[in-house]
Amino acid sequence: MNTLALPSWEQARARLVSTVPQFYELEPGGALTLDLGDDGWLLEVRSDGQLLCQHGIAMDDVKSLMCDGTTEDLGTDEVAKQAKYFLGPAVSKKRPALLKAGFVEQTDMNDEYVAITFRKAVDFDRFDDVLAVVRWCQNLFTIQP
Repeated sequence: MNTLALPSWEQARARLVSTVPQFYELEPGGALTLDLGDDGWLLEVRSDGQLLCQHGIAMDDVKSLMCDGTTEDLGTDEVAKQAKYFLGPAVSKKRPALLKAGFVEQTDMNDEYVAITFRKAVDFDRFDDVLAVVRWCQNLFTIQP
């Protein structure tokens, strides 16, 4: 997804990478991604000023968990419902804290994956605030419920 980058994105991006060296990029010059522990949660900071905490699963993984190799009879909607079911326990542990912190929940789905995403707008001109949200997310996901 190509989004319009905010003017201060490049500066904030460089500072985030130097401050939190665990950040990596999936595409050169694109969003910064950070693993949030062993449960599969990711934090992403995008050039459009959005910070996301998300947990997802590949549709193929869901299909293999559902049956004995006879997935051709399953519709996308059925697989997506199962994906949400598999994601449910991990998401329900973190949902209250994320919503209380001002994140907005949504479900993202395509033919390849289903993800539960918690999104929050950040202002790159207020770098300390952006970094505080990143650190808060890191702490949330390192502390067991």
